[in-house]
Amino acid sequence: MIAVEEIRRARDVLDGIAIRTPLVRLDVDADTEIWLKLEVLQPVRSFKIRGAGNAILQASDEELAGGVLTASAGNMAQGVAYAARLRGVPATIVVPEHAPQTKIDAIERYGGTPIKVPYDEWWNVLVTGSSEHADGLFVHPVDDDRVMAGNGTIGLELLEQLNDFDTVVVPYGGGGLVTGIASAVKSARPEVRFYAAEPETGAPVAATLAAGEPTSVEYRPSFVDGSGSRELIPRVWEQASQLLDGAFALPLDEVAAAVRMIAERTRVIAEGAGALSVATALSSRLDGARKVVCIVSGGNIDPAVLSRILVGEEP
Repeated sequence: MIAVEEIRRARDVLDGIAIRTPLVRLDVDADTEIWLKLEVLQPVRSFKIRGAGNAILQASDEELAGGVLTASAGNMAQGVAYAARLRGVPATIVVPEHAPQTKIDAIERYGGTPIKVPYDEWWNVLVTGSSEHADGLFVHPVDDDRVMAGNGTIGLELLEQLNDFDTVVVPYGGGGLVTGIASAVKSARPEVRFYAAEPETGAPVAATLAAGEPTSVEYRPSFVDGSGSRELIPRVWEQASQLLDGAFALPLDEVAAAVRMIAERTRVIAEGAGALSVATALSSRLDGARKVVCIVSGGNIDPAVLSRILVGEEP
């Protein structure tokens, strides 16, 4: 677990950078209350500003002498570029070649330099923390205690916003989001259950929990580009596995329906990864849950994909 003292420190660091996002109830006819934590409303339209901001704003001038580097499908890239601009240093972002253009454009808008590479090369940068394309401080999008502490500020807000929630569903990409949030929440309310939501096109958490040991899976790119992967990140999984009560692999049609539901009922746009938690809550998978918090992690979705989803077409 991430120490709650570090999470509280992160909240102080992020004051004026990341906003306290609203928690709103989803208007849906169901036995379970569904509440949405709208991280889509952050300055970079995802929770990543919290982790990236905490890591970069706490870094020393010496650490940032060569700028910053990260590997990201898009949302962490925007958070890193945004925070690097605040510190006045360059940001190089290695992105997988299937990253949507809307996220590439946003990276450039915040002053970052995106470099597209094949998925395997991108994953290698993620694992090794280095790239032949740039030097600088590597800010890991997941496996970084300061990043996870920044993510944990969401948990502090949940404890203040809603008294009696019993379940939290979090989209799982690398595990840093659920580790941070659960560390904060369980420090005060250890009985709250946490579940990971992944796309069925890349669900190593669900496969690992089913097998009882770390298990790699086949990964297929989809419109759910901010979540899902081929394998687990060992150090992060060691922490996340102690905090999770289960995981679900969601079919893409259910995720698309959740994107549509969120837009229709709240007039808020969620990307595929951001809708994973809501797709889980709308299904019958959460046995015994009475009051569920869904982390709507981001809203950076390609407009063409969104338009197809909204009219009921396959994205």
